[in-house]
Amino acid sequence: MGREAILNSIKKNKPELLPLPEINREAFHEVIDLKDTFKNNIALVGGQVVEIEKNSIDEEIKSKYPDKEHIVSVTKKSKLGTVMVDSSTDPHSLEHIDLAILEAELGVSENGAIWVAADNSVVKALPFITNDLVIILDKNNICLHMLEAYDKIESRDRNFGVFISGPSKTADIEQCLVVGAHGAMSLTVILV
Repeated sequence: MGREAILNSIKKNKPELLPLPEINREAFHEVIDLKDTFKNNIALVGGQVVEIEKNSIDEEIKSKYPDKEHIVSVTKKSKLGTVMVDSSTDPHSLEHIDLAILEAELGVSENGAIWVAADNSVVKALPFITNDLVIILDKNNICLHMLEAYDKIESRDRNFGVFISGPSKTADIEQCLVVGAHGAMSLTVILV
């Protein structure tokens, strides 16, 4: 079958849409310290969180990553970038990137996930191809759980976006945890 035949077959056999289930959001409400829970969950998945003032972001990054030379910064909050990228940058040209610095729109307290939209990563592969990743997050943009996070991103443009939770890791290789298996070796979240 050709591509068009497959797509036409799918269109003809498309199941009837069902309404989403009703969710009692009150059942998920908790009174917790969002920031502390978020920090603990980032640490649990292998990342680290630093809470600082906005004017000391570059100093903090330099102290944590003093030997990084090939740095992409796609945020105006950091001036450390040594490699410039834009939406036309070939991701294959980024294989040598030591450090990527970007901003996130929101964090999720319940699991330490961080929402990074297309506009904040510029090149989709950037958060995954870098050796080390720094994400800057406004501490006032931490929500309780994924239900709330999805409500906040619901009206976005339907382009690329991803929830990131800690550095890349896998434990399926001989039942041994491997950090950096499919992406960044480290994740530092800077709360400002």
